[in-house]
Amino acid sequence: MRARRTRSITAVLAAVASAALLAGCGLGAGPGTKNASVLVTANFGATHYGSFVQKRVPGSETVMALLERHFKVTTSYGGGFVDSINGHSGNSAHRAWFYFVNGIEAPKGAAVTDVNQGDHIWWDLQDWSGAENVPAVVGSYPEPFQNGIGGKQFPTLLDCGTGVQKACDTVGNSLHANGVKAADQLLGVASGAQSLGVVVAPWSQATGLIAAQLLQQGPNYSGVYAQFVGTHGQALELDDPHGNIVRTLHGNVGLIAATGKAANGEPTWFVTGTDDAGVLAAARAFTAAKLRDHFAVAVEGTQVIPLPLDPSS
Repeated sequence: MRARRTRSITAVLAAVASAALLAGCGLGAGPGTKNASVLVTANFGATHYGSFVQKRVPGSETVMALLERHFKVTTSYGGGFVDSINGHSGNSAHRAWFYFVNGIEAPKGAAVTDVNQGDHIWWDLQDWSGAENVPAVVGSYPEPFQNGIGGKQFPTLLDCGTGVQKACDTVGNSLHANGVKAADQLLGVASGAQSLGVVVAPWSQATGLIAAQLLQQGPNYSGVYAQFVGTHGQALELDDPHGNIVRTLHGNVGLIAATGKAANGEPTWFVTGTDDAGVLAAARAFTAAKLRDHFAVAVEGTQVIPLPLDPSS
């Protein structure tokens, strides 16, 4: 079992409480926006509680206000921390509600986070004992590529490894089908800041990237419940919600995941694998239908395996 740090929920709640106090200092109603969606799940997307799309969103709408329009919500810490949604609440010190906007973990409380056009807001009731945070998830695809982060759109770059051009083209075609223009470049070429990167390469070619190094240290560092093992990443270990390794995949295995640190800018997505065939398998699973409501996925042949792994599987 891997050693894990303990998340400081007290610090998280203190930050949320401070944000709730600031919520009373709004700037007034703006022109509003449209087509915001909300998804409410539990257990890393495995249990569906409800969803809706609001075509017209009032001006200065916050994530919390939008949630409260459609669900029965109880809060604490001045209204900034969600305790329950439709009666579903955490039942231990390591189970609570967290939310993502366009696949990015929210940096502020819901009461002070504005809703922007096309935002996909995902609330999940989860056990966070295995990870201090989850910087990004893939289950809101084609976000954040389509509508960006915080109302700001970013160029998308495909960082393609050698020998996997077919896989890179497959990922690019998926993005283009969703209205996202993506340029290809060779993995290792500096892309600069202010862009969304998708690494399409075998794991052995991606290991020098900062985001890859986070992933390799386990879920408590990357928020991704899987890691490659072996001198060249020949196998993929899958973790349960507690961060324990419960299964190891060998052969032509793929992984689609996103991670990063706020200090380093936008998240990095990985369409990677144990070898070229594993990368191609992952690329073929790079669709909204196969990624929907999953934090990350392992791919074995045509089978898509949601992560973290259900302990009973």
